Amino acid sequence: MNHPTTLSLRPGATGAFQSEQDAVWSKINWRIVPIILIAYVMAFLDRINVGYAKLTMQQDLQFSDEIYGLGAGIFFLTYLMFEVPSNLWMEKVGARKTFLRIMVLWGLTSAATAWVSTPIQFYIVRLLLGVFEAGFFPGIILYLTYWYPSARRGRVTGLFLFGMPLTGVLGGPLSGWILKTFDGVGGWHGWQWVFVLEGVPTALIGILVYLLLADKPEQAKWLNEREKAVVKQGMDADHSGGPQPHHHGKLRAALADPKTWVLAFIYFTCACAVYTLTFWLPTMVKALGISDVASIGWYTAIPFGFGALGILLMSRSSDHFKERRWHVASTLIIGSLALYASTFTAGAFVPSMVLLCIASFFIFSCALFWSIPPTYLSREAAATGIATISSIGILGGFVSPTLIGVVKTATGSMNAGLLAMTGVICVGGLTVLLAVPKTAMRVGAASANDSH
Repeated sequence: MNHPTTLSLRPGATGAFQSEQDAVWSKINWRIVPIILIAYVMAFLDRINVGYAKLTMQQDLQFSDEIYGLGAGIFFLTYLMFEVPSNLWMEKVGARKTFLRIMVLWGLTSAATAWVSTPIQFYIVRLLLGVFEAGFFPGIILYLTYWYPSARRGRVTGLFLFGMPLTGVLGGPLSGWILKTFDGVGGWHGWQWVFVLEGVPTALIGILVYLLLADKPEQAKWLNEREKAVVKQGMDADHSGGPQPHHHGKLRAALADPKTWVLAFIYFTCACAVYTLTFWLPTMVKALGISDVASIGWYTAIPFGFGALGILLMSRSSDHFKERRWHVASTLIIGSLALYASTFTAGAFVPSMVLLCIASFFIFSCALFWSIPPTYLSREAAATGIATISSIGILGGFVSPTLIGVVKTATGSMNAGLLAMTGVICVGGLTVLLAVPKTAMRVGAASANDSH
C-alpha cells in the first residue's frame, strides 16, 4: 500500500487537484465552522449580556454608569493577563481540552453574576470571567491556522467572527424576553435570570465542543488518508517560499518586534469600536424613546443584523480581491464616524437607526483584521504572537466602556466619550494603511503556484 504522501499533490498542476482541494476544505468547513461558531456565540453572549442586564440591574442595585462601565471593562484586564499562558498551554494539551476548560468555567462564572449585590462583587465576578475566558478567542484563531492556509483563512475567520453580530441578533431579543418574562419568577429579578439562563448552557456546549472537535487534521477520524495529505500539502505550501518572519515562538521575541505593537494598536482600536457599540447599544436604543425592555432587545437586533451582513460581505470581498489593508481601514474609519454621527440625530428614531446600522455593518467587519496577523507569523510563532497581539489590543475593551461610563456619569451624555473613541479608532484605520505594508501579506500564497 502506498503512503498517501507519495500521491501526486502538486498544487496548481491540474484543475482536478484544485477541485479536490476545494472539496476537502469544504468538508472541513462543514465540520468545524458550525461548532466554533456556536461556541463563539455563547462566548460573546456571556460577554455582552451585561449590556442588556444593565437596563434593570443598574436601577435594582443602584449602580451608576461609572460603576457599570468599569465593571463591563474590567473583565478585559484579567483576560489580558491570561491570554498568552492559555495559548501556550493549548499547544501542549490540545484545543479540545483547552476549550472544555474555558467554556465550563466561564459559563458557570457568568451564571454566578446573578448573585452579585455590590459593586465589589460585580467587579470580582467580572475579573474572574476574564480569567476563565482568556485564551478562547486567540485559541480559536490559532486553531484555524492548524486547518487552513492563509488564502482560505480570511473567509473562514469571517464566518467564525460572524458569531459577534449573530449573538446580537439572537441574544438581544432573547435577553429582552428573559428580562421581561422572568422578572419576579422565584423571587428573582429578570437580570438575574439573564445570567443564569445564558451562562449554564455555555458549560454544556463546552462538553459538546470537546466531543466533536479534533485537535489537528492528522487526528481527525472523519478525514481519510488522501484528504489528510491534501491538507498537509496545502499547509506546507503556505509556509514555503518568500522571506520568513523573524519570530522565534517566544514572548520576548514577539514583544521586541515592532510589528507586534503595530498590530496590537490596530486591534486595540478594533476592540474600542466593537465594545463601544456592543456594551452601549441597548442604552442608545433606550435613549431613542424605547422603554419596554423586550422591545429594546428586538430593536438592537436590527443593527446587529447589519453587522452580520457586513462580516460576510467584507470578508468575501477581501478574499476575492486578495486585499486586507483597505478593507480593514475602511471598516474602522467609516464605522466609527457613522456611530458618532448618530449622536447628532438623537431623538429622531429612523435616522439614528440608519446610522447605527451603517456603524454596525462596518464596525463588526473590522473582525477581518484577524486574517492579517497569521500572515506575519511562522507556525512556531503563531501561539505566542497571536495571543500577544490579542492581549495587548484587548485593552480597548477596557478603555472604551470605562471612559464612556465616566464621561456619561460626569456630564449626563455619551457624546464627548464617543468623540474621543472616534478619534482613536480613525487613527487605527490610518495606521493599517500607513504602517502595514501590502507586501507583508501572503494572501493567495497557498493558491496554485501564485507568485504574487
